Amino acid sequence: MDLDTIAAISTPMGEGAIAIVRLSGEESIPIANKIFKGKALTEVPSHTIHYGHIVDPNTKNVVEEVMVSVLRGPRTFTREDIVEINCHGGLVSVNRVLQLILENGARLADPGEFTKRAFLNGRIDLSQAEAVIDLIRAKTDRAMNVALGQMEGRLSRLIQKLRQELLETLAHVEVNIDYPEYDDVEEMTHTVLIEKSKRVQEEISRLLLTSQQGKILREGLSTVIVGRPNVGKSSLLNSLVHENKAIVTDIPGTTRDVIEEFVNVRGVPLRLLDTAGIRETEDIVERIGVERSRQVLKEADLILLVLNYNDELTIEDEQLFEAVSGMNTIIIINKTDLPQKINMERVRELAKDSPLVTTSLLNDVGIDQLEEAISTLFFAGSIEAQDMTYVSNTRHIALLTQANKTIQDAITGIESGMPIDLVQIDLTRTWELLGEIIGDAVHESLIDQLFSQFCLGK
Repeated sequence: MDLDTIAAISTPMGEGAIAIVRLSGEESIPIANKIFKGKALTEVPSHTIHYGHIVDPNTKNVVEEVMVSVLRGPRTFTREDIVEINCHGGLVSVNRVLQLILENGARLADPGEFTKRAFLNGRIDLSQAEAVIDLIRAKTDRAMNVALGQMEGRLSRLIQKLRQELLETLAHVEVNIDYPEYDDVEEMTHTVLIEKSKRVQEEISRLLLTSQQGKILREGLSTVIVGRPNVGKSSLLNSLVHENKAIVTDIPGTTRDVIEEFVNVRGVPLRLLDTAGIRETEDIVERIGVERSRQVLKEADLILLVLNYNDELTIEDEQLFEAVSGMNTIIIINKTDLPQKINMERVRELAKDSPLVTTSLLNDVGIDQLEEAISTLFFAGSIEAQDMTYVSNTRHIALLTQANKTIQDAITGIESGMPIDLVQIDLTRTWELLGEIIGDAVHESLIDQLFSQFCLGK
């Protein structure tokens, strides 16, 4: 595939020890050689690094002192020639080096274009390419391990195996349709078709069973802390984050807006939202905060409902129980260091099957039990098997769901005596849907959209 040469800064902008400018393409080495004073880069062996200076060819002025890595394709990330120029970390010098590269024949890379080239040149498939950005964005060790497994091809190999099994089944169907008179051709009976189709469906269903947990690991749980003012919601946020992110006072209504923070709870990423206390108020600003609280409550994956051990249950408390009915909720009874006034029997009645945890956030009591309750609620007895394949990508989940439907349509058709050539349509569609996960026959506009989510230089 004949592609032009691209370049970009591959490290975050700002002050740092090192900044890297990366080039990929047929002219990478000649372009870098034009501005490098040291060894002739066009003559050095592949996968070597060289000390020298970047020099402006027009003014002959030294721009940077650098180390330059030369990597010749196809043994590179993009399967093209790659040059990486290691500069001093800073805004001015690294941008000047990039500018010289662009002036001498390269063009600025689009977001994610290095990874896109790795896909287009056949080094990785589409699911592996998508795992690269999941790895970058991983918030916990669990999320990182899922992304690493996908990037190494665990999901790809399983999808390819299922597609191969479908392809062999379709080939037998074709033979029986086209050459029914040959006795030595294996007869593709309805029984054998059902057996093979159900085996594929079982694997698809197993992948879909991991999708909820996989998506949580990839995107995090949208977790909302709710409760009446001054029950300890902001203290709970600070305890989970291990920082004083929220203002904690004895004055009700201190939190006027939704405060957001990512935290890692036993390997589960939580997008934690501390809301304004939900109550009737005449304060205009606080009332806006309360309305925002009600809105995020509707969109949450997990609710942490905080009550005060030292207060009697109020109508507002009972209304909150009603508002979170049917949602994943953990009830937290805070301030157990104070005398009990709350009716615990009524709380258990309202909580129904929701986990209940008692805490004294002032004394750091109960946080471990809360973290355990969160982990158990979503991952009880499930995922620590290292060899499991998880589906975490929304696009993959949607395609697997469609594939599960089409393979079920095929099975239903076989069981109802539908002609085999009509069943073949559903089997073929299943094969195509699985192929879209790894990038076979995927539309170019979708590829562009996926890689546009990457940062420059990746």
